[in-house]
Amino acid sequence: MSNIPTIALIYDFDGTLSPGNMQEYDFIPAVGKSNKEFWHEANSLAEEQDADRILTYMAKMIQEAKSKGLSLRREAFRESGRRIQLYEGVKEWFSRINAYGAERGLNVVHYINSSGLTEIIEGTEIAHEFRKIYACKFLYDVDGIAYWPGVAVNYTNKTQFIFKINKGVESVFDSTMVNRYIEEHERPVPFSNMIYVGDGTTDIPCMRLVKNFGGHSIAVYNPQDRGARKEMATLIRDNRVNHVCPADYSEGSEMDTVVKAIIDKIYTDHRLEELVVSR
Repeated sequence: MSNIPTIALIYDFDGTLSPGNMQEYDFIPAVGKSNKEFWHEANSLAEEQDADRILTYMAKMIQEAKSKGLSLRREAFRESGRRIQLYEGVKEWFSRINAYGAERGLNVVHYINSSGLTEIIEGTEIAHEFRKIYACKFLYDVDGIAYWPGVAVNYTNKTQFIFKINKGVESVFDSTMVNRYIEEHERPVPFSNMIYVGDGTTDIPCMRLVKNFGGHSIAVYNPQDRGARKEMATLIRDNRVNHVCPADYSEGSEMDTVVKAIIDKIYTDHRLEELVVSR
């Protein structure tokens, strides 16, 4: 091939690569709250003050940690990430899919697009697999203590990172390059080469966006949740996603089969384009 096309696999985190919310493995128990209690308080604060739920959960984390004398250093959040459980097959997934793409002359890269915390994700055993983690994160003072939200990622502003990936702009701060006009054929990752994987309502705008621009969207669900597939199937009926799969990333799983088929399609489409150009 004359060039190596890039495929971007873009994942939500909570409920997509890991069961539950990342704060529930270590942080919430450490502040002495139940999951239900913590999220009720954070969401009630948002409702009472007509605020963004992402910002209020981040504010609640700082407030609760301070009140219990817990560390607010970046490394403390990363330590929480080391306790996160992953769905079946996730740890082996990336190298297998990378190799599958490479066999077809394709470069596969992985991104996180999450309303969870960058710092916690950085502590997980799969953090090194991602080219970029787009997620919430805190600002830190001169002593390295978190004191304010630095990035808040909610269900609608998640879509901005799809365009950043499309144009090869990795900086969250840079709003100039992402808004600059770039010819479609010059963009590093065409929408048609994107595969978006998410599990819920916060991912719907991104899944719909990727699908509508010619990419592929996959909604996943916890295999342990009865009736989850039937509920997720409405996303296909409403034309929001291409596929629904259990969140099992093992070799030979439905997820494995679907993603490999998409990679095959992208490879075939690229070969056909080359044949047209060569004539």
